[in-house]
Amino acid sequence: MIKYALKCADGHGFESWFASADAFDSLKAAGHVSCAVCGTSDVSKAIMAPRVSTTQADVAEQPLSKPASEVEAAMAQMREAVEKNATYVGGNFASEALAQHLGEQPDRPIWGEANREEAKQLIEDGVPVAPLPFVPSRKAN
Repeated sequence: MIKYALKCADGHGFESWFASADAFDSLKAAGHVSCAVCGTSDVSKAIMAPRVSTTQADVAEQPLSKPASEVEAAMAQMREAVEKNATYVGGNFASEALAQHLGEQPDRPIWGEANREEAKQLIEDGVPVAPLPFVPSRKAN
């Protein structure tokens, strides 16, 4: 995983994680990278200083970063609420959501990962789903 500082044509700055540098390039070329503030796809990498730690003690003492904007604060709040109130089902999200929708499993708040085709099929099947603006911080249990 790699984190990039990004900036849109309107000057909004934000950060996002990508599987690799190639993944960023592919997603950007396909128009799938957009500004977290205004939604434009005219986004580029911003200058970013690397954080290098020389000892384990340095890593332990680094404070967590504070949200840089109201949007980041709202997204952090959303993430906290989702992680606190819903069960992370990982890559089983599509099958779990469909099973709940069909009454095969009891309703419970879940979140996880689905590819584009799975998400499209859920929507076509009438399953209420919405994308989340963050990457999971843990794996399914």
